Amino acid sequence: MKAMAKHELAECAGVSVKTLMNWCRPYREELEALGMQPNAKKLPPHIVAFLSDKLCIDL
Repeated sequence: MKAMAKHELAECAGVSVKTLMNWCRPYREELEALGMQPNAKKLPPHIVAFLSDKLCIDL
């Protein structure tokens, strides 16, 4: 897994960044525990892996 910008991950999912962030709401506590910053533009590899697994995004 590699680091990705939020817009890149959203593009892979076929949605807007706003929709992607709405999908992340149920996982907010887990993402914060993993170190995700709400305003970060770039997501580290472990966050990308977590989101792609939870949201079923093929990368």
